Amino acid sequence: MQSELKSLSKIFAESIFRIPDYQRGYSWEAKHLKDFWNDIEQLPPGRNHYTGVLTFEPVQPSDYQRWHDDLWIIESKHYTPLYVVDGQQRLTTAVILLQTIIERMDESTQLNYTSASEIRKKYIFESKDKGISLSYLFGYESDNPSYEFLKQNIFLEHSNTHSVPEDTIYTRNLGSAKEYFKERLGPLNHEQLEVVFTKLTQHLQFNIFYIEEDLDVFVTFETMNNRGKPLSHLELLKNRLIYLSTRFDVEKSEREQLRKVVNESWKTAYHYLGRVASRRFNDDTFLRTHFLCYFGPTFSQEPDAGEPAEDSAHDVSRFVSHNDKYKDFLLEKVFTTKRLQEVDEKKRLSINEVYKYAQSIKSVVTSYFEVATPDESTWSDREKIRLAQIGRLVNYDLFLMCLAVMRTLKEEERRYKILTAIERVGFLAKIRPYFFHGLDVDQMAIRLLANKTTSEEIMKTFEGHCDKFLKSGDLQDSLKGIGKDYGYYTWGSLRYFMYEYEQHLRTLSKTSRQLLTWTDYLRGEDYDADHKTIEHIYPQRASDPYWKEKYSNYTVPERNLLRNSLGNLLPVSHPKNASLSNRSFEVKRGSANQQVGYRYGCLSEIQVSLEDDWGALEILRRGVGLLSFMEKRWAIDLGGYSNKIALLGLDFVTRREGVDAEQLLSKPIPLPPSQDTEELGMADNKIVRRVRRPRP
Repeated sequence: MQSELKSLSKIFAESIFRIPDYQRGYSWEAKHLKDFWNDIEQLPPGRNHYTGVLTFEPVQPSDYQRWHDDLWIIESKHYTPLYVVDGQQRLTTAVILLQTIIERMDESTQLNYTSASEIRKKYIFESKDKGISLSYLFGYESDNPSYEFLKQNIFLEHSNTHSVPEDTIYTRNLGSAKEYFKERLGPLNHEQLEVVFTKLTQHLQFNIFYIEEDLDVFVTFETMNNRGKPLSHLELLKNRLIYLSTRFDVEKSEREQLRKVVNESWKTAYHYLGRVASRRFNDDTFLRTHFLCYFGPTFSQEPDAGEPAEDSAHDVSRFVSHNDKYKDFLLEKVFTTKRLQEVDEKKRLSINEVYKYAQSIKSVVTSYFEVATPDESTWSDREKIRLAQIGRLVNYDLFLMCLAVMRTLKEEERRYKILTAIERVGFLAKIRPYFFHGLDVDQMAIRLLANKTTSEEIMKTFEGHCDKFLKSGDLQDSLKGIGKDYGYYTWGSLRYFMYEYEQHLRTLSKTSRQLLTWTDYLRGEDYDADHKTIEHIYPQRASDPYWKEKYSNYTVPERNLLRNSLGNLLPVSHPKNASLSNRSFEVKRGSANQQVGYRYGCLSEIQVSLEDDWGALEILRRGVGLLSFMEKRWAIDLGGYSNKIALLGLDFVTRREGVDAEQLLSKPIPLPPSQDTEELGMADNKIVRRVRRPRP
């Protein structure tokens, strides 16, 4: 390979760049953008900065003949067409920053004596036919999902096709990068903007490599992409399959068809993966899931006579749960050039095997997406609810089981029953995780996919394990343990439990509106540690005289237990003012003049706002009510009122207040209004109901 150092200005001298189909999309995130910006911002005036490697491959005429919008600039203006083999992330980032600089410019101003239109012509696109035909100097090939997005959303140019920019992981990253640079360039004046432009185009030095014709570009792609953000396993596998498609001893049309199938399958995969908002469902999680779905049916098969066990597909079951082992199996055992030369025809990799595998990627990703985002699926409403509940438990093995269920069972009733059993297991396992470690859910899911077990057998196993847990006394001990020290506030399942209680209230009040959405309630993906959406009703810093008087009869340890007890914790639909949260209960409830209190929140908040006061008895009564809900919701027995009080560790309250359990619970917990409304709240101690009215 030939190499040399070049600035961005020289790199874009009469060249046109395309990201080839075997390349990943734009994967840089905030931390990478920050590093790139810091390199520019901290670069002393007049100094150069080594930015990294860009590797280009000259595009052959047989390939660029497909670029109908670009033939004129290649054949008439003699621009050199180049594939970006390595360094796509750096180059894409630079182009996005250049476009953002152009948008910050006034058409009457110049940067380094260069107008916005001249910068656009050098780095973004050339035009002919009085500007009707555009040739983008940097971009994706037209069948890439990011092609239209880059053109329409980044370069802000109209499309000549009916294509709509697709929402994928990579298009989101492109959009985020542009927003990031908009924020950085926003405060800059003209002189500062000119400095950024100069550094970007003149003083960032790239080490340019040109791949020689006899060098295998696909192998180069794999070995060179250990720089920057590593390729996902899904991206590496796509490159490998395209590479293998060039090596089969078949007709050219068959090789081209296989390559097309691989591209279409991965295009579909990235389309669906891009629509999943959660970072949990990334490329590698999908590939691991597909691996288990695709090879799962072979796990229980015996190896052929004379075949080493470690080389057979069935042996994969020994490492399905171990990090990246599945990737090693795919790239080092299944899809390898070595298998192309196998003498034994049964072991030899065939074009049909690769074709079948690529097609399955397209099939499984649809199910994967629908299990990850059930609201977008075509399943029944009750199935969607169960799948959403299981998703909120954040357990990969349960997710895999759901995928196996939805792909193998045809009857809705059977699916719903086992989904209910899965959710119950998941919740109970959150209370005492170690008790359920022996329940090999992933292996059961694989057996279901392999048709080696039935949903009824799995349900029986689940129910048996749950019954054993409930009879062991571990449940009672666990709940008592949660109530100690920092109490339920640090319980990993607190938000899940409170959200389910909110849905319970929603059912009781017959309210169709969702006043507490899981997305807003979650606010991030630190599932076990982020409690910003859970508030202490009796506050942690109880400085208001109301609280000091209300709890004056209790010791400091007792007050701490009450603060973090289950009944004192409340899900809030939006963050409350910090100073307000420490005020008296009357103020926290809210009023017509202070419409940020509990009366204007979710149903759980409204329920608490209906209380006249908030002392130890109210905390205890609500806590017992929540445990009673737990009993019914997950079919468990927690004993009578006295036992529930003991589980909460609040026996001292009944003794201190001079009431027994029956007296305590004789006053029912108030329920929110039972009417579908446009808005639920309280004002002047009256329920406010604004009924939704049709627009004229």
